[in-house]
Amino acid sequence: MKNLLAALSLAPLLLSASPRPAPAQTQTAVLAGGCFWGMEAVFEQLRGVSRVVAGYAGGSKDTAYYEAVETGRTGHAESVEISYDPRIISYRDLLRVFFTVAHDPTELNRQGPDVGPQYRSAIFYLDRAQKETALGSIAELVREKRFHAPIVTQVVPLRGFYAAESYHQHFVARNPDNPYVVTYDLPKLADVRAKFPQLVIGAK
Repeated sequence: MKNLLAALSLAPLLLSASPRPAPAQTQTAVLAGGCFWGMEAVFEQLRGVSRVVAGYAGGSKDTAYYEAVETGRTGHAESVEISYDPRIISYRDLLRVFFTVAHDPTELNRQGPDVGPQYRSAIFYLDRAQKETALGSIAELVREKRFHAPIVTQVVPLRGFYAAESYHQHFVARNPDNPYVVTYDLPKLADVRAKFPQLVIGAK
C-alpha cells in the first residue's frame, strides 16, 4: 500500500516531465495566379497547410467583391491566403508548387481562358524574408531556364487580403463536375500529386 501511495504521489511529477507535443506554428502566404478556385484546391492538398481562403488582394476594402473585381479596374487580383506550419512545409516549397503546378507565371494578366489584371500572377509578401525568398525563387527559375518565356510574376507587399464570397470557398471540392473545374482545375490536382508526392496529404 505504501508503495502504491508513493507511486500515485509521483505520478503528477512524471506526467509533467513527459514530453508534450509542440504547439502548432502558423504562418501566412498570399498568392495570386488566375482563378482562385484552382489555386485554393491545389494548396488544400498539401501537408502542413491548415487553411486556404479564396479572396482578393491588391486593392481596397471597398472594392473587394466579385462584381467589382471582375471589371479589372480595382487593382485586386483573385488570390488565396494560405495558413501553414513552416515546420512541415516551407514557404519556398509553397512557391515551388505555385510556379510549377498552380499556374503559369509567364502569362501576363491572364491564366488560360481568364483574361484581365485580376488574373495576374503575384506574390504578396508579408515580410522581408518572404520577399527575399520570392525573388530568390524567381532568380533560380530564370537561371535554370525553366520557362521558355519571361516570368511576369509581381512581387509586392501585401496591403490587405479580403475573403471572397462564401460561394467561392472550396468551390472545386463542392463542384467537381463543373465544366470549368473539370477542364482547368482537376488536372492541376493530378499534377501536384505526380510532381510533389512528398508534399501531398495522404500520398505514399
